[in-house]
Amino acid sequence: MRTKLILAFAAILALFACTPKIESTVPAKVVKGVIVTETPAREKGQESALQLTCEPIETVRIGFVGMGGRGNSALKRYFHIDNIEIAALCDIYPEKVASANARVQEAGFPAAKEYSGEDGYKALCADPDIDLVYITTDWLPHTTIAVCAMENGKHTAIEVPAAMNLEECWALVNTAEKTRRHCMMLENCVYDFFESSCLNMAQQGLLGEIYYAEGAYIHNLDYHWPIYTNNWRLDYNYRYRGDNYPTHGLGPVCQALDIHRGDRMKTLIAMDTRSYKGLEAARELMGVDTFANGEHTSTLIRTEKEKMINIQHNVYASRPYSRLYQLLGTEGLVEKYPLPGFVALDSEVLKDKAGIDIPGLETEKYAPEEVRDRLLKDFRPEIIKEIEEKARMVGGHGGMDYVMDYRLIYCLRNGLPLDMDVYDAAEWSCLIELTRLSLEYQLPVAVPDFTRGDWNKIDGYSYAVKE
Repeated sequence: MRTKLILAFAAILALFACTPKIESTVPAKVVKGVIVTETPAREKGQESALQLTCEPIETVRIGFVGMGGRGNSALKRYFHIDNIEIAALCDIYPEKVASANARVQEAGFPAAKEYSGEDGYKALCADPDIDLVYITTDWLPHTTIAVCAMENGKHTAIEVPAAMNLEECWALVNTAEKTRRHCMMLENCVYDFFESSCLNMAQQGLLGEIYYAEGAYIHNLDYHWPIYTNNWRLDYNYRYRGDNYPTHGLGPVCQALDIHRGDRMKTLIAMDTRSYKGLEAARELMGVDTFANGEHTSTLIRTEKEKMINIQHNVYASRPYSRLYQLLGTEGLVEKYPLPGFVALDSEVLKDKAGIDIPGLETEKYAPEEVRDRLLKDFRPEIIKEIEEKARMVGGHGGMDYVMDYRLIYCLRNGLPLDMDVYDAAEWSCLIELTRLSLEYQLPVAVPDFTRGDWNKIDGYSYAVKE
């Protein structure tokens, strides 16, 4: 008996010895072989921000923080949006602010207030003449600035990713729930003309029930690395393993799968390769001999409803740009890359749902180009159709950036829920830390429920429009 007790005790000690201590920005532990991070309780005074609405704003006064490439591009788009005021501009470097303000005045707008320096954003956020803080800095200060803005009563729009780790994701969620201010991540790819048409096809039943989706950010950045001020982007990848830029691929498929609107991401597992060209670039530009980020990172995600998402990240390979974008359902498939726009659908479903009768259409081949083109046109969402011509004229990644900005202002002016809420920002950004944890500990990771149990309270994704 004594021997059995000793052996049992030794087995327990061995079990504890084999359970790693998880280094995470929030408390985490291993439960039945899965890394589980702690979900903080809602504090007193917080309540869900699902379908959050606020008082309409007739003229939206905007403060822009970050006058680099993204900031100046956004500024130019806002020259073409009605019912806004370019109220303030901010950057660490005052000369960038002055240069941007000159362009504002050249475009026929009154001069904006100017803020600069390390803490310039704090003064901008405190400015009572601003309704919306639009953040286009490098990644690291996104959450800090957004939290400051919301705590000062401002709505906030944040370039991607909105947060760089779980602690920051929860900070955005908790602050939005506490202040009742909008917090939207500026994920432009959900407004791509192809993706938005395919979302509508999926919602109208052309694909049946979607059970598998793919998304990616595959973009060779060789020519871009030297452009980033102080080498901030390559430096981040040098330091951190994982999918450090997941939202372009993840956002559109999450909308199609109704994530936190009837389903939720439940667990993920990531795998990567060693670094090749990333390490080569870091050696040349930084003089280092190590590089954390894998050359290619793939992440498989399983949802609560047992559906699957495949997300990929590669910013080093010499290969064509791709966001993959594939939706596979029980009745058909749509995908954008590597052959953009080709659609394979069952002929009977096409006839029933879209009124397109093509006898003999083969389900194992892409539909003809004329069918593809008709579907993309016919299923363009109304919110896109009404501004598509102007969006293509103004531009911004082919026009989707303009649609994103237009919709943000439309919803704020009409007191409507935004197309993307703070839970989207947290869910799509959290892959940065979760994939790192999965890779470092070689374990699956539970995806936090940032809605704290409300993920099935909304019946499907939709755009809010004025009645």
